Amino acid sequence: MASQNFVDYVKICCRSGKGGPGSTHMHRDKTTSKGGPDGGDGGRGGHVIIRGNEQLWTLLHLKYQRHIMASHGESGSGNRKHGGDGDDAIIEVPLGTLIKNAETGETEFEITEEGQEYIATPGGRGGLGNDHFKSSTNQAPRYAQPGEDGLEQWKIIELKLLADVGLVGFPNAGKSTLLSVVSAAKPEIADYPFTTLRPNLGMVSYRDGKSFVMADIPGIIEGAAEGKGLGLRFLRHIERNPVLLFLVPADADDIFQEYQTLRRELEKYNPDLLDKQHILTVSKSDMLDEELERELREELAEHLDVAPLFFSSVAQKGLQPLKDAVWKAIMKANPMLHNPHFQ
Repeated sequence: MASQNFVDYVKICCRSGKGGPGSTHMHRDKTTSKGGPDGGDGGRGGHVIIRGNEQLWTLLHLKYQRHIMASHGESGSGNRKHGGDGDDAIIEVPLGTLIKNAETGETEFEITEEGQEYIATPGGRGGLGNDHFKSSTNQAPRYAQPGEDGLEQWKIIELKLLADVGLVGFPNAGKSTLLSVVSAAKPEIADYPFTTLRPNLGMVSYRDGKSFVMADIPGIIEGAAEGKGLGLRFLRHIERNPVLLFLVPADADDIFQEYQTLRRELEKYNPDLLDKQHILTVSKSDMLDEELERELREELAEHLDVAPLFFSSVAQKGLQPLKDAVWKAIMKANPMLHNPHFQ
């Protein structure tokens, strides 16, 4: 996914169609000169509908389309003919998209399944024709209802990536390199902070034809929960990942303290994140000789319940045990998982 093409937040104006007016037609034919009312109802105005599309990964297609408008309903006509409904305006979005009220910030709906639909802005109802208003005391009403006006509402469309495992670490921890090695994703990689400016997704092949989705989230810095660095904009993507893979590089000054700092940032943003399945890994372990790696393992074992995994993306070291641990954690987090990519 090209970083410049990844858009995860848009604000759009949704305008639904006006309902068509009912008809005031009175029945006339070659044998009837003064028939009763037979005006049909007006058609419904078009809805603005948001629909899930599993083929989409970004909101880029909505970035420059700020106004979405459905068409108006048609008028009713004689012989009780119903006016045609206005055409709905369909907005297709990736799975994991939230629809929010732009004024209140309240979340209205969440798209999580292929083909799932939400009527973001309902069209106006069509007016009733005069046929509905006849009675024993008024057998020839010459009035009908006008159609209801459509609605104009601003919506925030926000994407939270749906991935099975999210990579968590400071800039230059080796997240993008890991994703590029274990999947076909080609994120930008360089030896300076914030190379990753947009989340990247990669499909990781596992044993027996199985696979899972890994998300590389832009690097966290201390204070990210308060908006520092890339801040809150990307922390929200981590909320959708059932498994979090913490990466701390082998050359960190204090591996355990760096791990604790990462956990604190997640906790300040959303304490529920710490309830997810998580794995601590030490990246760039090709920088360590066997003796130093053993000493680090023993040191970290004093603080952790589960021993960390050591791996090197560049040296292709420890990658299969890493994928085994991730798969085990995914299955533990989702024992009844029926996701399409788990084949």
